[in-house]
Amino acid sequence: MLSDPSRGANAAQQPYDLLIVGGGINGVGIARDAAGRGASVLLVEQHDLASHTSSASTKLIHGGLRYLEYYEFRLVREALIERERLLAIAPHIIWPLSFVLPHSKLVRPAWMLRMGLFLYDHLGGRMTLPRSRGVRLDRDPVGKPLRSDYRRAFIYSDGRVLDSRLVVLNAMDARAKGADIRTRTALVAARRVDGVWEATIEDAAGRRTVRARGVVNAAGPWVERVLRDTLAIRTSKQVRLVKGSHIVVPRCFEGEQAYIFQNPDRRIVFAIPYERDFTLIGTTDIPWAADPGEVRIADDEVRYLCESVNRYFRKPVTPEDVVWSYAGVRPLYDDAAQNASAVTRDYVLDVDAPPGEGALLSIFGGKITTYRRLAEHALEKLAPSLPVLGGPGWTASQPLPGGDLGPGGFDSAVARLRAHAPFLSADDAWRLVRNYGTLAWEILGDAQRPADLGEDFGGGLTAREVEYLIAQEWAVTAEDILWRRSRQGLHVDAAGRARLERYLETRGDVASRDSRPAMAG
Repeated sequence: MLSDPSRGANAAQQPYDLLIVGGGINGVGIARDAAGRGASVLLVEQHDLASHTSSASTKLIHGGLRYLEYYEFRLVREALIERERLLAIAPHIIWPLSFVLPHSKLVRPAWMLRMGLFLYDHLGGRMTLPRSRGVRLDRDPVGKPLRSDYRRAFIYSDGRVLDSRLVVLNAMDARAKGADIRTRTALVAARRVDGVWEATIEDAAGRRTVRARGVVNAAGPWVERVLRDTLAIRTSKQVRLVKGSHIVVPRCFEGEQAYIFQNPDRRIVFAIPYERDFTLIGTTDIPWAADPGEVRIADDEVRYLCESVNRYFRKPVTPEDVVWSYAGVRPLYDDAAQNASAVTRDYVLDVDAPPGEGALLSIFGGKITTYRRLAEHALEKLAPSLPVLGGPGWTASQPLPGGDLGPGGFDSAVARLRAHAPFLSADDAWRLVRNYGTLAWEILGDAQRPADLGEDFGGGLTAREVEYLIAQEWAVTAEDILWRRSRQGLHVDAAGRARLERYLETRGDVASRDSRPAMAG
């Protein structure tokens, strides 16, 4: 699946056009776009794809309603436009979601919410999702989980996303267009030599040297460290690390709607249906100064999230209800805002391209919704130094792998998969299409009965699916498979996980265990 990044004996004569550092959403988005324009691309990721910030999001594709309060109109408009595009090119992993916003007199007046939602409905231009509306909570089913002292609410629309799968699918499409994607590969050092970058990369097989005409520093929380320690480049721009934590509890309301709650501190917290049987609650905004790779949710964050939703829900949520939690570090551009919640979510692209030398672009900030447009902007900035990147943009309308669901969309695809494999349960067919879209047929292959899929590890995860993830999606460990690919970590019990780890060990894979566990709490 992976070619030798040194390109054999001709490496010195044939440098890559781009060396991308970081396998999060921005890195793979740039790799996909650049490869599609004909550039030769090598991407290195020190751990697994989406193993940090890009899998620790609130799982939303949204314009960012609360950013209007900070006058981030350009960012919100761009995000709303991108929301529509992403819904169209990845309908298997991104789909519409309605949000219920109860009115609290203690936080923001109703007129302010109405005005904000009016802007939200119109800033992005053409909108396929339902526009916002007001409801009486005592007359609408969405009011049933809420305390009786909330009388009115507003309902608006956004999208939800399988964030780690969005990263993987972009990487897969980049590879299909010629990019070399290297996971568990670190950039050790790089310097400019004879007009190009000469870089040392390291993986389990050892160190090697590669050359590239340009470097993209998409290292997320490590962007400053890569600049300072690895590339020896100085910049006036700084990244501000903000920890965001989430908890998952057993499902605490009926229906497929989500809730957005306003807190007295003027922050907002989401409560979102998650993995059929659960509710996802988040997020926090806390400054982070330690190692981004060691981030964990704190007890006071768990209490904060519980207290936030308990102001609204009839049935209280307690820390003892938490079945899973996760935390990530958002690498925001430091705009000197005093409040972590007020720090801009916009992105800044910093280019260092001395005449006749290898170009460098570093990414500060950004959000998952705008990754595709960020990639276009990045290539526009690099094109003067790398003319191969100057071709027309193409990613706005081309489906991501598995996203060509055909007539009837998602529901029709599920029905066709069940007709193709009638031995699948309705839940298993739904999950396969939701994760893989039309690639689900590739996973099932010629299977005629459940036994043909091999060992069942629980939650519908079978050896056939595991083999596909290893062969096509860079999965190596049980953590890769359970939490960032199949998303079955909440549905596979300890015994099933142990059997999966033994299965991987029997295959002789490099590693079946992660040194950095995905679960906490």
